[in-house]
Amino acid sequence: MTARHDNLIGGKWVQGSEYAPNVNPSDLSDIVGEYARATAADTHAAIAAAKDALHAWSRSTPQQRFDLLDAAGTRILAEKERLGRLLSREEGKTLAEGIGEAARAGQIFKFFAGEALRSGGEAITSVRPGVGIEITREAVGVVGLITPWNFPIAIPAWKIAPALAWGNTVVLKPADLVPGSAHALVEILVDAGLPAGVLNLVMGRGSVVGEAIIGSPDVNAISFTGSVQTGKRIALACAESGKKLQMEMGGKNPLVVLDDADLDVAVGAAVNGAFFSTGQRCTASSRLIVTEKIHDRFVEAMTAKLKTLRIDNALKQGTDIGPVVDEKQLEQDLRYIALAREEGCEVIGGERLNRETEGYYLAPALLVGANNRMRTSREEIFGPVASVIKVGDYDEALAVANDTDFGLSAGICTTSLKYASHFKRNAEAGMVMVNLPTAGVDYHVPFGGRKGSSHGPREQGAYAREFYTTVKTAYTLAG
Repeated sequence: MTARHDNLIGGKWVQGSEYAPNVNPSDLSDIVGEYARATAADTHAAIAAAKDALHAWSRSTPQQRFDLLDAAGTRILAEKERLGRLLSREEGKTLAEGIGEAARAGQIFKFFAGEALRSGGEAITSVRPGVGIEITREAVGVVGLITPWNFPIAIPAWKIAPALAWGNTVVLKPADLVPGSAHALVEILVDAGLPAGVLNLVMGRGSVVGEAIIGSPDVNAISFTGSVQTGKRIALACAESGKKLQMEMGGKNPLVVLDDADLDVAVGAAVNGAFFSTGQRCTASSRLIVTEKIHDRFVEAMTAKLKTLRIDNALKQGTDIGPVVDEKQLEQDLRYIALAREEGCEVIGGERLNRETEGYYLAPALLVGANNRMRTSREEIFGPVASVIKVGDYDEALAVANDTDFGLSAGICTTSLKYASHFKRNAEAGMVMVNLPTAGVDYHVPFGGRKGSSHGPREQGAYAREFYTTVKTAYTLAG
């Protein structure tokens, strides 16, 4: 019998009136579990529980918060194989990627455990005689966290951990498509001794649960990762209600390959950035901007490399790329591949694949002969699809790289210190990579972009405190 998994509200596991199956995209006959779908009433109850728990938790000691987050991080790292297998089963990442993501979640909790102890303040002298000033940071309040399906344990971790470290209480809504990893993470935090109401899990549809979180006057801040269209609606709602807002919404990231690049390094960075994790990363290298003297050799080497990649069940040993996450995403990828042909591209790969188990398998697609005006070069596809855009020189490459509505990550492959330095300064992106994939970032440094990719303070690292805390200035008359 398929196991059922409930929502966590006020420290209690609460049954749902409806449950949805969590289907393995590598094997459609494999049901990971059935997960409760919360109602608007459930969500409001979770918000009320978070509000009730806020006073005590926001005034807990840094040691209390450190101990809990550190214990959770230790447990996650000890169980990374179990958690990684669950993640790969429900989302379709290869097992190595799933285990790596679970380990990253553990590292995130360890890092923010330390941040709980490092939240200092300032004491400065007033311009007025005899007056002292203290500048401190306090929890922002009840925080609603809305997370996507492509990193089902890492993104909940990098939102939950800083929220708790700085004394906030949380209502978490994971993606309806992949609730299993978030549920397992919340179970670990409960087992670590998290007080009732400090963290609440409400799974279900964004149109129900997400709307209830965004519309509640008792939620003080929203951290959202997802689509641009949804982000715009959330931004309007938060502007009207005055909620603090942080959003990460996607990218159309360039990887520039110059004539002087090490070809092996460039191909490795392009394949990893464009196609690993099935290309389902907001940091994916979806535009490969290649100067003309190396262009043909680059395309030839990329084509040869793609033929060696194994696309198969995510849990199989030796699989390089797993399936697309679900049928809707697969259909979207195939529509864009068909559009690329209509726009005049030569499509290398991009076929629907059959494997031993029924799943959403797609060969990586390289769109050769693209230009930056094509829809396939401007719209986020969010699959294993990358455009190859030929340019004349570095100046044109930089101009094309910056000619986008997004600005999350940008990369360059070159052996020239001059061009690398210039690109780092002039790429219009929040993150820049030199001779590395555009995807793949450390957990202890800020994550975020510019333009249509991001809104509000950065995520991750010490910079996360800018969102999860509010600043207070206190004056005292001495004597």
